[in-house]
Amino acid sequence: MQTQYIQVVTTINSKDAADKLAFDIAEMRLAACVQVEGPIKSTYWWKGKLETDEEYRCVFKTKGWLYDLLEASIKKLHTYDTPEILVFQIIQGNSQYFEWMDQELD
Repeated sequence: MQTQYIQVVTTINSKDAADKLAFDIAEMRLAACVQVEGPIKSTYWWKGKLETDEEYRCVFKTKGWLYDLLEASIKKLHTYDTPEILVFQIIQGNSQYFEWMDQELD
């Protein structure tokens, strides 16, 4: 991934699972910060059936060069067969925040 700074988002089925995922990813230094939000309500199609569940959103703040490792780790640690993993490019922000991310992730 070429973008220097990114946010990666996934959802997961419980607060405990979200907190564990956030801790494990941060401990591996694949993200400088992970925020856990929720609960949120998700309505989605799964195997031909409409489902509604409570989920928690994890937002990972990281650098583009770490994306492949982060994605692989999320897939390994996640409770879902097919986890949502979305990447958002950060195009501008607080330069001091980016300096902090550089210190923590380089």
